[in-house]
Amino acid sequence: MRALGVILSRAGSKGLREKCVRPLLGRALIEYTFDHALQARRLDAVVLSTDSQPAATLATQRGIETIDRPAELATDTATVDAAARHAVQTWEDRHDTAADVVVLLYGNIPVRPAGLIDRAIDHLLASGASSVRSVAPVGRHHPDWLHRLEGDRMIQFRPNSIYRRQDLEPLYYHDGAVVALTRRSLFDALRTPEDKQAFLGPDRRAVVLDPQDAIDVDDGFDLLVAEAVLRARDAGIPA
Repeated sequence: MRALGVILSRAGSKGLREKCVRPLLGRALIEYTFDHALQARRLDAVVLSTDSQPAATLATQRGIETIDRPAELATDTATVDAAARHAVQTWEDRHDTAADVVVLLYGNIPVRPAGLIDRAIDHLLASGASSVRSVAPVGRHHPDWLHRLEGDRMIQFRPNSIYRRQDLEPLYYHDGAVVALTRRSLFDALRTPEDKQAFLGPDRRAVVLDPQDAIDVDDGFDLLVAEAVLRARDAGIPA
């Protein structure tokens, strides 16, 4: 079994341009993802797919192979799976070998639990699933506590009379920390291009994290949150 880690990062961002190399506690944001990938025991190789030259330079300094992300795959409308397939195919052609498992890591997530990548790969293989994603429980933004507005009139999104958090149906969101999937699922998605989630395959599983276990940086506020979480970790302060 050969597992390839694909770090995805693009220079353009509506929230923070070149956010992958924005400073975070004296390091570029993407370097934290480099750490996570290089520390994973289950990954046989790691590549960075990017159109950011500064990010590519940092990757090379860490011994991570880089793949130039084509312009058409670096827009805000390009799909994740299309960029991932390009990276996998390029790596396979370079090394004349094939990956069995592909792990997608977004370069704008500097906070992940230790061992998460290995945990996701282990669960993928043990379950025989098509994909495994990290998820976290929905809290105060639960659908049963959401409303539509007609003017200023509040209309329940899902009619109910729930007022205790404990009575809410457990629901989970994908926090973006890790996606582990089979190569077959990634490339079988080409058969159904209208389904933008097809690359996850028919059998989709999860590993459950706490909401504070992964921080997805999209804007300046997220960057401050990530800094606070990392400082707390360094100080040994529990989340």
